[in-house]
Amino acid sequence: MDKISQKIHPFLWFDTQAEEAAHYYVSIFPNSSIGPITRFGEGGPGPKGGVMTVAFQLEGQQFVALNGGPLYKINEAVSFLVHCDNQAEVDHYWERLSEGGQPIQCGWLKDRFGVTWQVVPRALFRLLADPDPEKAARVTRAFMPMKKLDIAQLEASWRVEQVPSS
Repeated sequence: MDKISQKIHPFLWFDTQAEEAAHYYVSIFPNSSIGPITRFGEGGPGPKGGVMTVAFQLEGQQFVALNGGPLYKINEAVSFLVHCDNQAEVDHYWERLSEGGQPIQCGWLKDRFGVTWQVVPRALFRLLADPDPEKAARVTRAFMPMKKLDIAQLEASWRVEQVPSS
């Protein structure tokens, strides 16, 4: 992290899995890499020589992971949104990030390290922004119960024409 190009970095607190998590995330996202790793020294809170922090990048976004011990836990109050251009991307990121984790709903999942991700097609934002409130409402009703989002189903719910009631 000698050349810091971002002013703000997400900083993730892990018990002891910072390096494992960083390598896992880098394996999922293209254009990603592991950066400098710092180690605990004499008298540090962790074992001498053990990993203290790992800098890494995912698609150009810089992160730092810390082995801070069991004091704090990652929770759903913070999540990372992955914008997907197509269903293949949704499927890829959903499958990889949910390995050993837990699907939630609405495109949200918790990975095996407890980090929450939103795997969302860009199409969802376009459909929800439709000026016709009925179309946007149908899309909302369609995606709310879904776990992994399905672009074809979202678009089908948007296209459905309402039959006038008699």
